[in-house]
Amino acid sequence: MEITGRLVADATVRAVNAEKNVTGFRVAVNRRYRSQGEQKEETVFIDCTYWRGEGIAPFLTKGMLVQLSGFMTAEPWVNRDGEPMASLRFRTEEINMLTKSANNGNAKESAKQAGDKNGVLKPSKQFN
Repeated sequence: MEITGRLVADATVRAVNAEKNVTGFRVAVNRRYRSQGEQKEETVFIDCTYWRGEGIAPFLTKGMLVQLSGFMTAEPWVNRDGEPMASLRFRTEEINMLTKSANNGNAKESAKQAGDKNGVLKPSKQFN
């Protein structure tokens, strides 16, 4: 599955355990549609995780337009009242940076310098 949207904040890295870190970020995806002849717009915020390495986090900055490939997962948790809850998350497998990052200038040029001739970052190979 693919989604395209803008990062609403800089990516963060958190330790899951002594051996594993996860990069987390949130993407805003806009949808335009017509309802009763009137143009409407809706924004959906999607929490994303990237488990293949934290080296990509500095490149994922607020406002960037990104195209992500991956899949959705449901993550169970318990709220303060002890009730079971679930959250949907997008497990990112590939990231294509479509605009500039505040930390690296032109994202496609940075990807090319990192070894990808097409300017698409594939962190599973480059940031592990």
